[in-house]
Amino acid sequence: MTPPTPKVTTTTTTLTMSTTAAAPLTDAADRVFPPFSLERLLRSVFTPTEGRKVCILIDLPDLDLMKDNAYLQDPAFAIQGRAHEHFYQGLHRDGVMEQLGMHGGEMYAYEMTYGSNLDLADVCVNKDGTVLSLENDIYPDYDIILCISTWSATAPLTAMAKKYNFRGATLHGVNEIILNSGLAVDYDEVSRDAEKLRLALTKADEVEIDFQLETGEILTAKLLLEGQEAQKSHGLCRGTQPDIANLPAGEVYFVPAGAEGFFPMKYEDGTLGKLTVTGGRIVLAELIEGNPETIAAHNAKLENDPMTGVLGELGFGTQVLPISYADIQDEKVLGTCHMATGRDDHLGGHLTPDLFKEHKNATHDDILFAPHKTPNFNILQVRMKRGDQHEILIENFRPSQYLLDALAAD
Repeated sequence: MTPPTPKVTTTTTTLTMSTTAAAPLTDAADRVFPPFSLERLLRSVFTPTEGRKVCILIDLPDLDLMKDNAYLQDPAFAIQGRAHEHFYQGLHRDGVMEQLGMHGGEMYAYEMTYGSNLDLADVCVNKDGTVLSLENDIYPDYDIILCISTWSATAPLTAMAKKYNFRGATLHGVNEIILNSGLAVDYDEVSRDAEKLRLALTKADEVEIDFQLETGEILTAKLLLEGQEAQKSHGLCRGTQPDIANLPAGEVYFVPAGAEGFFPMKYEDGTLGKLTVTGGRIVLAELIEGNPETIAAHNAKLENDPMTGVLGELGFGTQVLPISYADIQDEKVLGTCHMATGRDDHLGGHLTPDLFKEHKNATHDDILFAPHKTPNFNILQVRMKRGDQHEILIENFRPSQYLLDALAAD
């Protein structure tokens, strides 16, 4: 069931603090979002666009579905349908390519990876079903590549962009809420807010997160950052340097140097586990409630391929957006935070696919902590240490006054 499109009003969003954990600071029902405009999105993200050749990539489980647009008849491929309607048709029918001085506009499908940020198989097909090669026919031939897919392809496309000198954006999981909010915003404003919070967090020595379970038990995870420069996902991919934007954007993130402690995990089947972290990676999962087989499977994976447990990212949302029920947007919401396991080379880390025992394990999997995603536990508090400076960042899924003051600064 598709969640309803967010209410749009003419009231200005007010940032206020709360001591409850009912919802993060994301009351975007009071925020005005302009109608989605592909022309505005591409112009703001990819300046310059004049003379650039653009294409669209989608993922399909069966590449024969590209023939005669067969995938458009199947509601299971709603993401790919939006790629066709709002991006392919936008470039052609709505004249966006002409408005931006771009050319090309072809659409290709590659084989679905069934895993977040797994390397892509090289084979792809065009709209006529002709078999092509991503590395021989697509990457070298385009200046801007838009990937609108089921599974994130940010990591592999970042590597390919550096190799073949193109720019692009990954927009996995796009739904109607995202089109009408996270992709309709002013990305200059997104970039400015992300930079304000980046400066507020950069060169942190460590971050501690207290998770409160329904039983009242508190689990604490400590992420060691060693004074590194914070990075930002801000949506701007301008100039000529190869780069991949992750859209919607709006987060500040680190690649942890280490981690210790415990944190809860909600698995896809609803099972809750307690994860033990030492030496920067998850070493043990224990059952809180749910299916013990889910926990056993996770422990077996950690033992067989230890790299799958490495914590490769700590991220904080920077935007006031509606919950979209898709992590690509919801991890960008102010008041939420997330960690990720697995490959981190696209973030400046050193965990590359070749370090995993099995190709299917070389994923980058986000673990989002947000009230709608993890209602069984609360982010009681997030604290940052930076030299002698100690700051609270989040309490009960609400940004602290420290973060609000940083956003309000000129």
